[in-house]
Amino acid sequence: MARHLLIIDPQNDFCDLPPPSSASPTPALPVPGAHADMQRLSHLIRSAGQQIDGISITLDSHHVLDIAHPGFWQQADGSAVAPFTSITSAMVRAGQYAPRLPNVLPRVLTYLDQLEASGRYTLMVWPQHCVIGSWGQNVHAELHAACEQWQLQRLSNVNYVNKGDNPWTEHYSAIAAEVPQEGQPETQLNRALLDLLAQQDQIIIAGEAGSHCVKATTLHILEHIGAQHIGKLVLLTDCISPVTGFEAQYQAFLQQCAAAGVRLTSSAGLLDEWGTESGTKAGKTAGMAGMAANVASAANAMR
Repeated sequence: MARHLLIIDPQNDFCDLPPPSSASPTPALPVPGAHADMQRLSHLIRSAGQQIDGISITLDSHHVLDIAHPGFWQQADGSAVAPFTSITSAMVRAGQYAPRLPNVLPRVLTYLDQLEASGRYTLMVWPQHCVIGSWGQNVHAELHAACEQWQLQRLSNVNYVNKGDNPWTEHYSAIAAEVPQEGQPETQLNRALLDLLAQQDQIIIAGEAGSHCVKATTLHILEHIGAQHIGKLVLLTDCISPVTGFEAQYQAFLQQCAAAGVRLTSSAGLLDEWGTESGTKAGKTAGMAGMAANVASAANAMR
């Protein structure tokens, strides 16, 4: 059986890392539970690397000036726009918010109209995060070490997939941007990744955040991979957490996936199934802390 692990955005800026020293950077958009998620995922890879035939890691990759970053926007009086501000096309047309570069206003309005017409999201201004080349864009250190060990053991490189470096569109999903840009292939359907996943017998999905990038990527896979492949999908619910305030959306996503035929399980459950030592007491203990809420939700969703 060919098993592929798809890890969505396991980056420093999304992890609620332990309090740093005064000289250490601080995560820009920490997701509660993400650090523990990455520790459990690292344990899975170290304990059962021989059971995993391939690993793909998506990397959120942004410029400082990005349509979803505060530095792109200003309020009517010229003051800064705070992170976690939702901006609609109606607000921009009313003059409540505007891009700091006036000449891009027509392009911005076109984008907002298209985004809202899709019915998936309205524009959210996030804290500046995962800036290309920064510490925050890097993979969680423990997970990175586990993946390095896996590569040396399996003599196979991790497949890294960048997303989000086009500043004119949000790009939650690794499969396609929220509004694909004409003539910009990096924003359009990632057929190479879909084809790679379709070749697998099992596609195991983990990462951050469950309410946004994991959700968007998984739903795009469900939409584009073909019905015959949906039963291959596995969500590791103890290796995924939602952004604060979006817990309900995450729970609804889990229920939607279960109804579509996606399997919901835990890393400890996989280790038990594979018969590796990760199903031992140590592995189960490592998975307990972040599992309770998600496992309960998963059980309800599968009824």
